[in-house]
Amino acid sequence: MLIFYALVLFIIIAAFIAVETKNLLNAVICVGAIGFGGSLMFLFLRAPDIAITQIVVEVFGLIILIRATIARDLTTISGDREFFATIVSVVIVLTLFVAGIMVFDTLPAFGEPVFVRTPGAASQTYIAQGLRDTGAANIVSSVILDYRAYDTLGEAAVLFTSILGATVILRARSRKRLKESDA
Repeated sequence: MLIFYALVLFIIIAAFIAVETKNLLNAVICVGAIGFGGSLMFLFLRAPDIAITQIVVEVFGLIILIRATIARDLTTISGDREFFATIVSVVIVLTLFVAGIMVFDTLPAFGEPVFVRTPGAASQTYIAQGLRDTGAANIVSSVILDYRAYDTLGEAAVLFTSILGATVILRARSRKRLKESDA
């Protein structure tokens, strides 16, 4: 539980830095750290599907924000760095490394299913009654399309929207430029 509170503190510190910093690229990096911390929290809350969705959305969001930041902020990177920024960067990287190691320590042994630990879990119902209740061809289809259909629809909508947004923003030539070159 201590790591959960450490992640909450990490997210709050990253949010504070993102709001208070003057450099847009630093703010975008802190926003990415917030999203990564959120996905680690979802892993600790045993929601890996939401954690994966969070990571995908975060990556596309960071691509969009970094492109917008670089297009707006045309500063060059010089050789000298601020001491505080370097320390904060090292602390963030070490915190993420330690959090990742702690997540892997909490995972069950390879080959040991997690749902066996909880007798009344929904997964037990899915396995015992899934095919009979839904009439699906296999257990995976019954879970994804019947028991968790709204969840699957929401995740697919989020992923589709992220990909569509990244494609629109990152395409090489916009329609506006094409119309200008035709005229």
